[in-house]
Amino acid sequence: MSPEYAYLNDFIWGGGVVLSLLLCPLLPGVINKVKAFFAGRKGPRLFQLYYDLSKLVRKEGVFSSTSAGVIRLMPLCVPAALLCAMLFLPSALCNSPLAFSGDVLLFFYLLGFARVATVLGALDTGSSFEGMGASREIQFSVFSEMVLFGAAVFFVMLSGSFSLSGMLNSMGPAAWTVSGTSLLLVGGALFIVMLAECCRVPFDDPETHLELTMIHEAMILDVGGPDLALIQYSAALKLWIFASFLVTALLPAGCFAGLNGVPVYFCGVFLTAGAVGCVESVMARFRFLKVPQMLLAALCLVLIAVVLLLVFEGSGQ
Repeated sequence: MSPEYAYLNDFIWGGGVVLSLLLCPLLPGVINKVKAFFAGRKGPRLFQLYYDLSKLVRKEGVFSSTSAGVIRLMPLCVPAALLCAMLFLPSALCNSPLAFSGDVLLFFYLLGFARVATVLGALDTGSSFEGMGASREIQFSVFSEMVLFGAAVFFVMLSGSFSLSGMLNSMGPAAWTVSGTSLLLVGGALFIVMLAECCRVPFDDPETHLELTMIHEAMILDVGGPDLALIQYSAALKLWIFASFLVTALLPAGCFAGLNGVPVYFCGVFLTAGAVGCVESVMARFRFLKVPQMLLAALCLVLIAVVLLLVFEGSGQ
């Protein structure tokens, strides 16, 4: 890679990261607008989350007297972990300058650290409802992590690279020609995991107010003010990370080099948010017993994709 191209790549990647941090609160607005369209109503404003965040930062947090202090650290640890994880993604279809062999493991562990910080903050309050939500979160995350690591194995086999940028951002049209069916299966599995990890229907309902049915929302019942603003922003950032992971994995990056990939990347992320809104408009939330079955189905899709890749590669050799 020439120094000029490397400089341009780093510049576009850095601009993509900054724009992603600024635009991620738009994703919940896009989802709500799509749901409002299906329901035949106007719905909340597209920039509603920005208004909510500005309102929350002007308030003051209230903490339980039974807390040992973990809940005060949780709103800082979660966005910090997600931001660090985002730095390893090939933003705007440009390789991350921080990429190294095996960084995909660090990426997944940073996402896991954000989850653990949320769970520990929920348990620190001593609330039975938050403890119930934390228990459900840990149970379902086991299945989600199996799907993510299975998808990582698939992309390592397909690309031959152990870095996140090399896995997701090195495939061209040839990859779709050889293993398009496998990519579609993995893309479907990643979309299912994105819905589960980002507390979307049919796995969870971010708009519910019934504690007995909450998963993610139950863990932040005692968080308010600027801390709640950080948590809500982190939820939007996590949705952006998973949508970006999905879009980058499915797009043939070789066809969109340099600045050409920037609009394609951002359009793909917002279209993914629109797809989430469509799913939430036509489906209801699953019962808790159905959630592990859906995540196991996603794992089966990944395993089938790996088998197909092995068969086709073996026949090609």
